[in-house]
Amino acid sequence: MPTEKFLVFGRLLRAAEGMSRAAVWAGGLLTIASVLLISYDVIVRKLFSITVGGADELSSYAFAISTSWALAFATLQRANVRVDVIYQMLPVRVSAVIDWVCLVSLGVFMAYLTWYAYDVVAMSWIQGSRSNTTMGTPLWIPQGLWFVGLVWMCIVLALMLCRASVALVSGDIETLKAICGVRSSQEEAAEEAAAGERMVHGDANQRKGAAT
Repeated sequence: MPTEKFLVFGRLLRAAEGMSRAAVWAGGLLTIASVLLISYDVIVRKLFSITVGGADELSSYAFAISTSWALAFATLQRANVRVDVIYQMLPVRVSAVIDWVCLVSLGVFMAYLTWYAYDVVAMSWIQGSRSNTTMGTPLWIPQGLWFVGLVWMCIVLALMLCRASVALVSGDIETLKAICGVRSSQEEAAEEAAAGERMVHGDANQRKGAAT
């Protein structure tokens, strides 16, 4: 039974990571689109004294939405910042319990944040609130997209907490560390080395393609 639970949670986390990666790409494309829009607005305003209305407003929406969509992937990759001066000197099992407590604390914080975000979206929907700009954007649209990212973060945290709790109870410290532990310098170095290797292979493939 425990093995089946491990497999189920493992599959769910892998699926969540794939969806979170797609959300990060979507958020990145949204940010790039806002940058291009602002650049176009600046250029045509300088050359032709024409302004594209709402560029600053849309870019602010894009920033908020892309940020909330990236939270889940950042957490899965353990990219969130933690102060680990004392953490590194603690026994492994003690630090594992601290990792679990930190994950619970993050989950509680995100649950409260998402609850209040829901209130904001619901109030905008009920009151028919619009932005105080020439565009008059219905605020529930960007707020709703921002809220979706927070909801997805809560779902991912719930999956991580379930898997981490099973690992903690069963004494699987290595898995617990892989889910919510602080990234070690060795892991960061290995990731940088892998990224550098991919760049080298990419350059080599480009040169090979140019030669042919």
